[in-house]
Amino acid sequence: MRFTSNKMPELQEASLHGSENHLNPPYGGPLVDLLATPERASELQFQSRNWPSWDMTARQLCDLDLLLSGGFSPLRGFMTRIDYEGVCSNMRRKDGTLWPMPIVLDITDGFVRKIGPDSSVALRDPEGVMLAALHVEEVWEPDRMAEAQLVYGTTNTTHPGVAYLLNQTHRYYAGGHVEGIRLPSNYDFRALRQTPAELRSEFIRLGWRKIVAFQTRNPMHRAHQELTLRAARQIGANLLIHPSVGMTKPGDVEYYVRVRCYRALLSRYPKDTAKLALLPLAMRMAGPREALWHAIIRKNHGCSHLIVGRDHAGPGNGENGKPFYGPYDAQQLLRVHQQELGVTMVPFQMMVYVEELDSYLPEDEVPECARALTISGTELRRRLAEGQEIPTWFTFPEVFNELRRSYPPRHHQGFTVFFTGLSGAGKSTIANILRVRFLEMGGRPVTLLDGDIVRKHLSSELGFSREHRDLNISRIGFVASEITKNGGIAICAPIAPYDTVRREVRAMIEPHGGFILVYLSTSLDVCEARDRKGLYAKARSGLVQQFTGISDPYEAPQDAEVVIDTNLMSPEEAAQEVFLHLERQGYVSVNGKMTHC
Repeated sequence: MRFTSNKMPELQEASLHGSENHLNPPYGGPLVDLLATPERASELQFQSRNWPSWDMTARQLCDLDLLLSGGFSPLRGFMTRIDYEGVCSNMRRKDGTLWPMPIVLDITDGFVRKIGPDSSVALRDPEGVMLAALHVEEVWEPDRMAEAQLVYGTTNTTHPGVAYLLNQTHRYYAGGHVEGIRLPSNYDFRALRQTPAELRSEFIRLGWRKIVAFQTRNPMHRAHQELTLRAARQIGANLLIHPSVGMTKPGDVEYYVRVRCYRALLSRYPKDTAKLALLPLAMRMAGPREALWHAIIRKNHGCSHLIVGRDHAGPGNGENGKPFYGPYDAQQLLRVHQQELGVTMVPFQMMVYVEELDSYLPEDEVPECARALTISGTELRRRLAEGQEIPTWFTFPEVFNELRRSYPPRHHQGFTVFFTGLSGAGKSTIANILRVRFLEMGGRPVTLLDGDIVRKHLSSELGFSREHRDLNISRIGFVASEITKNGGIAICAPIAPYDTVRREVRAMIEPHGGFILVYLSTSLDVCEARDRKGLYAKARSGLVQQFTGISDPYEAPQDAEVVIDTNLMSPEEAAQEVFLHLERQGYVSVNGKMTHC
């Protein structure tokens, strides 16, 4: 489906003059301000009573925030097809402007039928508050596989950006200009949430002219502090620590913890030379292209330079163990375009600790035969989980204390045990045995989310289509994530036949605690022979439709922590296998007890 509108936008723009002239100018012209005047906002809200409403996703809210505030200047709305295709294919909009990332509003099949040419849509937050009006100019069905290949360089869904695009993005895109009513509401760290115009005004007040930005989605340790300090001194600039606090890579440290770490670190910089501000950016983890995008966004905030280090905005390794991008691909691409963008790159190699010198150096400056030390993010998480100390050469005590406060050792954490397997494999029985074992031990609250019980009380309106099954499992995952986040134990025992939604549940839970997937690999023949509820017989006779293993597929997991064939052991023995795994991983102590924070 595709339709277009020739309606032209009526836009409000803001450009700061006079004393701002010494700051790096916004990208592509005056700083765009898409927020309507109070009178126009009231008019839009009155008109919207007859418009269809679209509840925005978390990513769309981040994009709208930066569109309205001018963080995405010179964009004035969600891209139409010609801009989208140009950006995907050669990083150019229709007018020739360099822009590396598609900014589109994805919508469902059902919503497409509610809109037409020259229609307007009320864009709302999850609470139903109208944030903006989208004046639709075009709707089309994109080729998302082609988009993945062009933008991310791969269609492999182990890349988080590709996984989101192919598994979570809706089928259609709507393009058109936007008029804002209000920015999305954020109640946390308000003093640190500054729009491009506000940050520019702050730089003027401070007397800053040359500003180097540091993009990050991780806690900052001594290597990061040394890198940013060197970068600022190297070019004679002040430093803006500008972390992304929208969507980042699944499994990242949540931004509340990171912001506390950043604030604790500020005192380590010379007085009045470094500033912290938060960026509501939904990262795509697109490596080189994302580096260009980050440069544009920081230019709009008044920065003249951007630090680009090793594997900037990269997602790490794919399932083959190889990285999706070269370690310095982002530097190479930004070097080609930095003059056109008007942002100067400050490139850095990975910083490592040189033991003999008791200092940090870029890895290409380490003296021959000197011992260079570093700790990976994976190693850091392991040490935190196991309650090990973190060496002082790696991080500052105040940062470590914040991380330890939020990420206690595993025997103090909540966790989820998630059973999956065919009907009749023994999930409910083993889960109940495990629940009783944990209750006997005490120390943490325990909740059993059995598939049948959840269907009765939480998902009674759902059927057994793939869409409804996935929604049911997502609900279980959400409840389990809340239990885990608050230090409890969630035991889940649905069939959960589809791999994609199981992985989504894992990603939902792991930022808050442990996720242990237990696959009961018991064969269909054995499960059908047990058939205590007579469900297989009904499925064979056609009385039960969409039955897993008979008329609906079961996708065996490849990422299960524990695999058990219950034809080879009793339910008690199977529960003990799970318990022993939890003990080896540190979720219960070696003496068989659990402790509470």
